[in-house]
Amino acid sequence: MDTKEQFEQVLNECRTLFAKKLHDYGAAWRIMRPSSITDQIYIKANRIRSIETKGVTLVGEGIRPEFIGIVNYALIGLIQLELGYADSTDDMTPEQALEHYDKHAQETLELMLRKNHDYDEAWRSMRVSSYTDLILMKIFRTKQIEALEGGTLVSEGVDANYMDMMNYAVFGLIKLTFGE
Repeated sequence: MDTKEQFEQVLNECRTLFAKKLHDYGAAWRIMRPSSITDQIYIKANRIRSIETKGVTLVGEGIRPEFIGIVNYALIGLIQLELGYADSTDDMTPEQALEHYDKHAQETLELMLRKNHDYDEAWRSMRVSSYTDLILMKIFRTKQIEALEGGTLVSEGVDANYMDMMNYAVFGLIKLTFGE
């Protein structure tokens, strides 16, 4: 399998879980502001780093579910940036949520393919723990951009950081699924 096929297979797993949660909870995440989504991604990335550092988890879930959570929350973040947050959770059907999910997933895949071409698949030589650190760095950058209310001088916006976080999480999932 090439990178695009691996990306799509891993993303399909993330989408399947997202759809199941839509069934169970609806689009409850619609009330979340982007800063709360950033914090939720932080919790997941920090847990991955803790497991990587300690080498053990007491909850019983490993790194893989947390990377899936980062992918799904990054896509939720992109949806919220596009639409704004809602005051209730009944403004979007599961079908509409999946349409938005698919749109942003496709845009993020296309970005990854362009960068992957330019960087010549350098991510394949990296350690999974480096993806964790890069996601954490992107989170802290995003928090700073949020604190500046988007008033950056030269930096990309929150959306670009969410896309990068998603792509690093997908790279981690690819390595965990298919190996080195």
